[in-house]
Amino acid sequence: MDRSGRNIRTIEDVLQLLDTLFAPEADRWTAEAASWWDGFYADRAKPVPFFVAKPDENLVSYLDRGLIAGADGSREGSGGRVLDLGCGPGRNALRLAARGFRVDAVDLSPTAIAWAEERAAEAGADVRFLCGDAFALADGALDGPYDLVYDSGCFHHLPPHRRVSYLALLDRVLAPGGLFALTCFAAEETGPDGPGSAGTGPAGMGSELPDADFYRDSRLHGGIAYTPESLRWIFSDLTEVELRRMYDEPAESACFGEEFLWTALFRR
Repeated sequence: MDRSGRNIRTIEDVLQLLDTLFAPEADRWTAEAASWWDGFYADRAKPVPFFVAKPDENLVSYLDRGLIAGADGSREGSGGRVLDLGCGPGRNALRLAARGFRVDAVDLSPTAIAWAEERAAEAGADVRFLCGDAFALADGALDGPYDLVYDSGCFHHLPPHRRVSYLALLDRVLAPGGLFALTCFAAEETGPDGPGSAGTGPAGMGSELPDADFYRDSRLHGGIAYTPESLRWIFSDLTEVELRRMYDEPAESACFGEEFLWTALFRR
């Protein structure tokens, strides 16, 4: 039907229009970005810390402290359902499956999913891997409800307007009383006299530009950095359980950890 260029009727129409304000090479969040992520994951020997089959240190901590329990209330997670967003090669999904959770793991990249499936087969882990856009899959394949939604590195690659989609996804699939765990880029913490001054805190990762500037630049500058205050505001409909810097894990550690990331755990 010819609408003579009048294409906006729903919120999703607005969100899709805002997607187009970014240069194509900036896209890391739609199905069209799959080829970029395929290229990123193609060389498994690259010295990328999270290519190694190690779970996030915060996830291991949540499990060991009993902060994440299964649907039956057990510490081992029997019967609990988990959605792993942006699962990559499956390192966190495998740890959750090993602790008795039923895991659905999603990624845009077929290359990452294939790698994750190989790891799962080697470990004898039962994980349902899905390739595609989680926002689209939430209307069908991701049926929920999930006792835990886990995101290690997906959220900070979304443009500001797609936070609306992200919150809608959580609202749709997270069970009442369920947990949401997030690992994302941290803004640099500065001393009393600003960056570089005595007392400057841990370094950050990602861009600290105001939201509007990303649209002016038509790109995300590698990802968006967040402060604790911004995360608390964005997820203010949830109850904070814990929010801290990720611990810096040495190479010989059994866990992944980089200090330029925030780790956050919220409860619905």
